[in-house]
Amino acid sequence: MATNPEVEISKSVLMDIAATTLDGIEGTEIAAASLKVGEVLRNQNPGRKARALRVTREGNDVTVDIGLNVEFGRSLIGLSEQAQRAVRENIELMTGLKVRAVNVSVQNVCLPKGSPA
Repeated sequence: MATNPEVEISKSVLMDIAATTLDGIEGTEIAAASLKVGEVLRNQNPGRKARALRVTREGNDVTVDIGLNVEFGRSLIGLSEQAQRAVRENIELMTGLKVRAVNVSVQNVCLPKGSPA
């Protein structure tokens, strides 16, 4: 799919595609952004939770950096690869842009939701 030069796709749309894709992967969640990055994001998007998700775009090339929390007992490598594949496919399918890289960094291993602490 070729992109139409008259249609501009904002960085926030690319971030929303990536975030929505990641929300659909069971056993993962996007980690909270570091304090420094979080302050910048909160100032730009009041009311939005600062997350470890960054999209860089140069022309039609996109790079996505993701910090993930993974539930204890899940495959770190398997879920990371699933996240990379799904984010790449959805951004390319929905926008026609070329995803050069999806860099995943596992930030934390956490207890499954609903489990006793």
